[in-house]
Amino acid sequence: MLNQLSIQNFALIDQVEIDFSGGLSVITGETGAGKSILLGSLGLILGKRADHSVLKDTSRKCIVEGVFDLRGYKLSVFFDKNDLDYSDSSILRREINGNGKSRSFINDTPCTLDVLKKLGSQLIDIHSQQQTLQ
Repeated sequence: MLNQLSIQNFALIDQVEIDFSGGLSVITGETGAGKSILLGSLGLILGKRADHSVLKDTSRKCIVEGVFDLRGYKLSVFFDKNDLDYSDSSILRREINGNGKSRSFINDTPCTLDVLKKLGSQLIDIHSQQQTLQ
């Protein structure tokens, strides 16, 4: 479960921290309120590709960080297999610098985008308008 999302220098966002620790979270709002920007930043820590065009200010790096409660997910084997330190409260982070290069981290250990994507696919399901559930 996503407990906290921290975003720096992404699209129109200079810096924001959002607390999701209350349980079910639903993001709603008027057109232009920033829902897609939040989902885009979340996509970065779930392993989606990015380039420098997402940076608000290209002289600073973009950092998106999510704190996840992993209790109940039974992911210790995944962490062992990928040589990562397991913690019930784990941090997924993505950094993108001004030239578009990105780095991915799980609990402060560098990892490949593929590993981040595999872990992210086990942590979050996003259901949006007009989507048929599978």
